[in-house]
Parts: sequence; structure tokens; C-alpha cells
Amino acid sequence: MRWGPQHIVCLTEETTEWLYLLGQEWRIVGISGYTVRPRRAREEKPKVSAFLNAKIDKILALDPDCVFGFSDLQADIAAALIRAGVQVTVFNQRSVAQIESMLYQVAAMVGCAEEGAARLAAMRARRDAIHAEVAALLAQGRRRPRVYFEEWDEPPISAIRWVSELIDVAGGEDIFPELAAQPLGKQRIVADPTEIVRRAPDIVIGSWCGKKFRPDKVAARPGWAEVPAVRTGSLFEIKSADILQPGPAALTDGLEQLHRIVRDWMVRHG
Repeated sequence: MRWGPQHIVCLTEETTEWLYLLGQEWRIVGISGYTVRPRRAREEKPKVSAFLNAKIDKILALDPDCVFGFSDLQADIAAALIRAGVQVTVFNQRSVAQIESMLYQVAAMVGCAEEGAARLAAMRARRDAIHAEVAALLAQGRRRPRVYFEEWDEPPISAIRWVSELIDVAGGEDIFPELAAQPLGKQRIVADPTEIVRRAPDIVIGSWCGKKFRPDKVAARPGWAEVPAVRTGSLFEIKSADILQPGPAALTDGLEQLHRIVRDWMVRHG
């Protein structure tokens, strides 16, 4: 007997990737057009939504018994599907702990609670190992670099909460922790861009959703010539699919890239 929903539509990438990791991809009947993880999902599953809109008729034609969504931004899609009689579960995870909770809930819903818990335990173990590496470097007299993480450039939007938390795990110090506490992108706009310069980041990481990060463009911003990250050439990109997806990607590949960038800085400049 197979328990749980048999025909799932995933309106964002993180639940798609997680179900594939759990070996439950057979349940997925539709995905977001923005899905890139895993790559094979794009070839195997119908694309039925963007992020802010969806093809409701196409979703209904797939006869889903569950739809997974993310955040208040998909509230209108969720409402339309609920009115059509579809079960919709919308998660709103913004922190590492909330991501873990979401992943466990999805695993439990498809009868994979034990495997989900084991995978989450492995992710936590890796974070503990990274924490130990950072502690060893600090014990050697190295310091944590100040990190400016930019989700968007015009206007500049700083890191969401889970990214800020992962920066800390990786050994860095988010220069805008007060903005990271805000759940919405518009609440994380750096109103005065010169404040970035004043906070003197040692590392700048760009993850511009939908377009390539341009270190040269960032370095050429007015007043940025004396920013420590510019002076040392410490400007990096992490693809948004690896770090801004509030699911397994951020807790694995995203964190690993953050740690590699921060650790290298600590060894060379800290």
C-alpha cells in the first residue's frame, strides 16, 4: 500500500528536489518552470507555473491530490486551487530551522519520515563539522570576515534569514543582520546604498535571481574603491538555485560554497 498523496504538483523547486532525493519523484505530476534542481525534472515533468502565477487549468487537468507552494507570494494561486477543491499546502519557511521542519513534514506526508529524518541529521552533522572548522580557525587567531550578501542589485536587497544564518555557520558575519530578520524582499532593501560602503564588507557575494552577478559592475559603484572586498578582489557569485531555494540546496551546496569562500578568506586575509 502506498500512503500519502499520489499526484503532487510542486509550485517551487525545493519540494521537487526533496521528493527526488527521497526517491518519490513518481508522485510528482507538475513542477515550476523555474526548476533546475534536479536537472532531470525539467525533462520528466510538465511545467505548470512560474513563481507568481500558474496555469490553473493545466494543474487541474493533472488531477492533483496535493499541491505544495511557498510563501504569501503564492497565496492567490493557492486560493484559486482551494476554490477548485484541491488540497494545497503552502509552507512559509524563512530560517534554517523552518526549512528543516518543512522538509520533515513533506517526507512524512509521503511516508518517508525515517529517511527524511536521516537526511536531515546528515545535514546537521555537516553543519556541526563546519562549525568545528571555523572554531579551529578562530582559535588560530583568524577572524570572521564581514559579508555582504546581495539578492538583487537595483535596488540592493540583502540576505534573507536562512542565508544570514548559513553565513554565520560558514564562519562569516552578515553586515545587515537587522534586515535578515525581515521576511519580505521589499523589507530588506538597503535604503541608503552608501551604508554598504560604511559597513566595509570583507566579502561580497551576489546571487541575483534571474541574471548573472557582475563583480566588475559592483566594484565600479561610486565609493566602492576602498571597500575591503573590492581591494582584495573578494567578490563572488553563488547561483540563486543553490542558495535562495529554501530547501535541500541551501543546506547542502549553498552552505558548502559559502564555507569555501569564507574559509579561504580567513586563511588568506584573516
